[in-house]
Amino acid sequence: MSTAQSYVEEKGIAAKDERRITLESDGVRQALDKVNRELVGLAPVKARIGQIAALLMVDRARRELDLTTEPPTLHMSFTGNPGTGKTTMALRMAEILHELGYVRSSHVISVTRDDLVGQYIGHTAPKTKEVIKRAMGGVLFIDEAYYLYRPENERDYGQEAIEILLQAMENDRDDLVVIVAGYKDRMDRFFQSNPGLHSRIAHHIEFPDYSAEELLTVGDLLLEEQGYHFTDAARKAFADYLQRRMQQPHFSNARSVRNALDRFRLRQAMRLVEQGGSLSAEDLTAIDAQEVLASTVFGKKSESDDKTTGQVGS
Repeated sequence: MSTAQSYVEEKGIAAKDERRITLESDGVRQALDKVNRELVGLAPVKARIGQIAALLMVDRARRELDLTTEPPTLHMSFTGNPGTGKTTMALRMAEILHELGYVRSSHVISVTRDDLVGQYIGHTAPKTKEVIKRAMGGVLFIDEAYYLYRPENERDYGQEAIEILLQAMENDRDDLVVIVAGYKDRMDRFFQSNPGLHSRIAHHIEFPDYSAEELLTVGDLLLEEQGYHFTDAARKAFADYLQRRMQQPHFSNARSVRNALDRFRLRQAMRLVEQGGSLSAEDLTAIDAQEVLASTVFGKKSESDDKTTGQVGS
């Protein structure tokens, strides 16, 4: 008797069960397509999300054919620097989980330490439980989760929030998915200090930094969404800008690109107002090189930039 036949007989599955099921899901495919449209690069992250989606589709198909299944553990950890798409991926993951029936809703409740931890005795438990209640049926996204644990302060109440989260992650795992996120090194230390949390998370996904070429593409796409575009000279200047800005403190990948584009648009608007006269559609939509080259990353001091941004790389 073959191993497969023994398994079939042991589990009571009809040997001639010829029912068939398709694994394809339009909703999942749309969510994955949206990931590819919204996020440049991140090939290893997209591959891992695709694998998780495939596993869940197979699990659903096995359940529908009455095959033995184990409820999958869906809690996740997203690690990486700011601006690498962790929040966006959490939103898309919620859509995939909802489409496949693993959560009742595709809503994502995004919180930080301040939403969970109280300042006084007795405040943390109700705050944390209220957040969990709001997230129930969907995804709870905890950004910079390592701030929940502050061992240097023995009067800190973060550990109470963690214990309540652990209980919910175990008891309500059929109705709640928790995604924790933050810098990789800090999250590693956080998990070492909280092994119970680490053991409840099945998928640890690292988000790499963007390359300069990928960030240039991000800039093009963001401008296109806003109805703008770089002139050829401006795009060349922006490539130079990125090389310089990436070497400076507080660089946040796509988030820094978005902030830079906002400043370019401010400068373009001021230039158009000051020059006066009639304007064409091209005038109103083109970001020129002078908007980019006015940045302080090129060693120029701009009083207006200092007042309006207060940050490096304006």
